[in-house]
Amino acid sequence: MSATQESFDPWAWRTSEVVLATPQPASTAPAIPLPWDHQLQQQLERAVAAAPTSADSLALAAELFAQPPTEALRQQADHRRQHLVGDLVTYVVNRNLNFTNHCLQHCSFCAFRRDPGADGAYWHSFDTLQQRAAEAARLGATELCIQGGLNPQAQLDGSALRYYQALLDALRQAAPGVHLHAFSPQELLFIAQQDSIPLQAVLEGLIASGLGSIPGTAAEVLDEAVRARLCPEKLSAREWCAVVLQAHRSGLRSTATLMAGHLETSQQRAGHLLTLVALQQVAWQHSQAGFSEFVLLPFIGAQAPAALRQRVGRDQPDLQAMLALTAQARLLLGHWIVNHQPSWVKLTLAGATEALRWGCNDLGGTLMEESITSAAGALGGTAQSVEALRGAAATLQRPVQQRTTLYGAVPACV
Repeated sequence: MSATQESFDPWAWRTSEVVLATPQPASTAPAIPLPWDHQLQQQLERAVAAAPTSADSLALAAELFAQPPTEALRQQADHRRQHLVGDLVTYVVNRNLNFTNHCLQHCSFCAFRRDPGADGAYWHSFDTLQQRAAEAARLGATELCIQGGLNPQAQLDGSALRYYQALLDALRQAAPGVHLHAFSPQELLFIAQQDSIPLQAVLEGLIASGLGSIPGTAAEVLDEAVRARLCPEKLSAREWCAVVLQAHRSGLRSTATLMAGHLETSQQRAGHLLTLVALQQVAWQHSQAGFSEFVLLPFIGAQAPAALRQRVGRDQPDLQAMLALTAQARLLLGHWIVNHQPSWVKLTLAGATEALRWGCNDLGGTLMEESITSAAGALGGTAQSVEALRGAAATLQRPVQQRTTLYGAVPACV
């Protein structure tokens, strides 16, 4: 057994191989897709319910993901959204806390990471983070979203886990009652590997310190061929799945993401989403809630290395392509993941508002500050006011309501 495998419970490592969809080769993609009608949609739903990673599911998904961004596709996704979650548009009042950009990895698309001592490098003290957390609570935030680079120096008494626990404890002290949505699967595995302890010990330790849920970032595209070109130092697609399986089994909910619009094919996008369905099925089979939402993260290449920018051919997202993918995700994920969120940071608020017409029902968070995507050259800004988010929904004559991280009602006292 490899050192990586030893981080996981055996059941999670075995299951991670089963849930990971292997997409059809690009040569099998439909040259002219069949018109996506009600019959094909029903066939896809039956196939996905029976076996999301099967050849039938992959083939039908390939047809769906070959659909152009037509008005018919938009209407189908919009009707599916309305059937599953109604017309209500939701948002969360939250604050991002990116506590360090020191990182030992070198992902080809990342403009956020820095080496210690480099220009723009930072590692915030607990005092600074507590001040920001307390300010967020005063402004009505119900969530702190906490992520950072993989910093080997982030240890307390020789332990990474103790450092991350102390970070959560400090934030709880500064902002009592605020939900702590923290640490991607990559960060969780990093902690386990730094301390040479099982992932389960990390999860249990962080839950004891107040961890409420985890962001499903670092997924990028759950395809090893893409990851080998885009982020070869990152955890593998199988490892990402194994972390999520154990997090869900531990009672933690997570978001689900897809970073799209770079080197991936439509078949690889479909395989990624079918993998998410397979993971959700495992969670539900064990009476766990699993994924709380799906978030599409369009690739921002403005500050990416020149070679990657040249291969992608654009610095900002192709809005029409991302709207089509938004609709396709709604139609494929169906009732398995019902809450869909665009990224106003990446698409701008106007683009995210348009995505509400293509299958989305949530506008995400106020953020208050944002470091990772803005460093990449995104044009959407780093914060949104509650008034701006509510106004965006109002332009579509849709009702709007604040929510909690896990899509519950916000207590009246907040």
